[in-house]
Amino acid sequence: MSQSTSDSEEGFAADLFGSDEESIPEVEPTFEIYSRDSVSENDAHKKITIKLVGSHPLWAHHLWNASKVFASLFDKFPQLVQNKTVLELGAGGALPSIVATLNGAKKVVVTDYPDKELIDNIQYNVDKNLEGFDNIIVEGYVWGTNTEKLVNQLLPASFEATQQQQQQQQQQQPLTYDVIILSDLVFNHSQHHAMLKTCRQLLTPKTGRVYVFYTHHRPHLADRDLQFFEIAKRPVMPDIEEEDKERLGYGFKVDYFWIEKMNVMFEEDPGDEEVRATVHGWQLWLEDL
Repeated sequence: MSQSTSDSEEGFAADLFGSDEESIPEVEPTFEIYSRDSVSENDAHKKITIKLVGSHPLWAHHLWNASKVFASLFDKFPQLVQNKTVLELGAGGALPSIVATLNGAKKVVVTDYPDKELIDNIQYNVDKNLEGFDNIIVEGYVWGTNTEKLVNQLLPASFEATQQQQQQQQQQQPLTYDVIILSDLVFNHSQHHAMLKTCRQLLTPKTGRVYVFYTHHRPHLADRDLQFFEIAKRPVMPDIEEEDKERLGYGFKVDYFWIEKMNVMFEEDPGDEEVRATVHGWQLWLEDL
């Protein structure tokens, strides 16, 4: 989970993003061990060690329930990522990307806000858990911005060319991702359009899937979390300016397909505990561009 929001909503883990970076005390990193239930005890990657930054205004210092459900899903159904190109946005500890790699993804690109501490931490987790794997890349990326560097990660490793030649290659055969992972990001209400813009630009039409898993950590704002999917399925209208957020749409098909009960992450927070302990999963796809 990452990327700041302009929302001034209270009631989530002591006022989400309510303090600026300078006011957050420096805290040592923590480590969490994730045990993969669906693999054998003899598997060398049975346990995954996730390093979490000690404290961070973008909330990368938690291993979120949604990321654990993603990891479990990919282990139970490896065909979701096997031989596919995978992109994770706002990766935090990057557990879903690591498990996708272990389940045979062709190429995985893990991204988070381009803050050195966040990116270095993700790289540590990749190096720690995926020694010998050369098909996973860590990148800093801001949602909704130019996607060229993410597209270029899909070029063949042997493809060395000028920028003009790269553009020609992409025009001849557009490079897109088969799977895009959004793990506990929809609470960032001000960033819905930015996330969806990036997903629409980078998702493979028809066969590609955006998997969106989340918890309503602030039950009183659940309707605002769900607006993500309303915006996603609005039709694309070419004459609509990007600033016209009330009418802007992205033309996705949406399907609510997963629900799983976990433990409450923040005991001190208000709201129904069952709601705050439940992970929901949706898939989005594009019939055509």
